[in-house]
Amino acid sequence: MLTRAVETYLAVRRAAGFALRCESSHLKSFATFSEIRKQHYVSVDIAVEWAGLASSVPQRARRLGSVIRLARYLRAEDERHEVPPAVFGAEKWPRPSPYILTREQIWQLVTATSQLKYRICAATYTTLFSLLACTGLRVSEAIHLRFDDITPDGLMIRRTKFRKSRLVPLHETAQAGLQRYLTQRRLYAPFDDHVFVSFQSKPLSVGAVDEAFRTAVKRVGMPPGPRGIHPSPHSLRHSFAVRSLQTCPDGRDATTKHMLALSTYLGHSKVAHTYWYLEAVPDLMQDIADHTEQFAMER
Repeated sequence: MLTRAVETYLAVRRAAGFALRCESSHLKSFATFSEIRKQHYVSVDIAVEWAGLASSVPQRARRLGSVIRLARYLRAEDERHEVPPAVFGAEKWPRPSPYILTREQIWQLVTATSQLKYRICAATYTTLFSLLACTGLRVSEAIHLRFDDITPDGLMIRRTKFRKSRLVPLHETAQAGLQRYLTQRRLYAPFDDHVFVSFQSKPLSVGAVDEAFRTAVKRVGMPPGPRGIHPSPHSLRHSFAVRSLQTCPDGRDATTKHMLALSTYLGHSKVAHTYWYLEAVPDLMQDIADHTEQFAMER
C-alpha cells in the first residue's frame, strides 16, 4: 500500500516538473523498509530509523526530508500517515561562498589551458572555459551542446536543470571564437555532433572538465579563497553573475528588471537564487550598504 502511495506521489511531482532521481530511490527504499515491518502508513519511528541508516548526518537529514514531504502529501487525505519531525536538522546546509575570478585570473586560466599537451584538448578547453566565462552557462549545459543548438540568435539550451529551455545570446566575438573552434573540431571528430569533444573523440564529461580546470589552476598557481575555497569550473559562472550584478542600473524599477532578466538568462528556477550572489560577495554587499546610506541621507 505504501509503495503504491509513493508511486502516486512521485508521478504527481514529476508532472509538476521535478526529476526526483535520488528522492525516488530513497522513497521506494523507505516504502520497502516500512512494509517489511508490516507498516503501511508513514510512521515517525520507522522513518527516523530508516533515515538513521545513512552514514552521515547531512545524508540522514536529506533522507528524512524526503519522507516528511511524502507524509505531508499523504496526510492531506489520510491522517493515519504521521509527519516526522526534522530530528537530523536542516536538509540544506548554507551554500559555500563562491570563488570569484578576476578578469586577469580568467585570462591566466585560459592561457594555461591553451598550453595543454594535445592540440585538440587545448582548443576544446580554451574555447569551453572562454564560453563559460562570457555566458555564465553551467558546465553540464555547455558539454551537452550539439551543432544544431548553435543558432544565429545564440545558443539554444535545451531542457537542462528544472527541465527548462532558454536562448543564450552570444556576443559577436564569442560567435567568432566558437566558429574557429568548430572548424578545427569537425575535422577531428566528424561523426559526433557534440560541440565539445575529448581527446578520444567522445563528448566531454564533467569529471574531465574538472580535471582540466584543476590542471590550469595549478599551472597558474592560483591561491585558495576565503575559508580555503578553491576555484572550480563553476567559478566562471559565478564570476559572470557577479560582473552582471555589478552593472546593475540604479533605481528600484530598473534594478528589479535587471535582476529578473539575469535570473532568466542564468536559468535559475527562482530569482532568490540570483539574489544569493548579493549576499555571497562582500563587494556587492558593500555597494548595497553605500547606496542605502546615500539614499537615507538624501531623505
